[in-house]
Amino acid sequence: MEKDIGKIRKNDTTEVVVRIDDFGGRKGLTIREFVTSDRYTGFTKAGVRIGAADFVAFREMINSIALSDMNEPAESQPASKETKTRAKKPAAQEELPDY
Repeated sequence: MEKDIGKIRKNDTTEVVVRIDDFGGRKGLTIREFVTSDRYTGFTKAGVRIGAADFVAFREMINSIALSDMNEPAESQPASKETKTRAKKPAAQEELPDY
């Protein structure tokens, strides 16, 4: 039994697929990458499988995340060109204050 729950596009060739499946006679939740390309189309090894016995604990962990926890802080926005230049300057070349 396979039941697709949803997909999230990762890039032009890859989606993250969430599905309930029965692998080896054991039901569980699978979160795996699915690639569509000229060389290969199908699931990759990248992903995780949560067994039915652990699903309740997994769901509680996910539900404990507040949406506000997922908002990116203002500092995570790209730094200005001036800030990037300063960040790359080696410590040995920094000017020392006059005492």
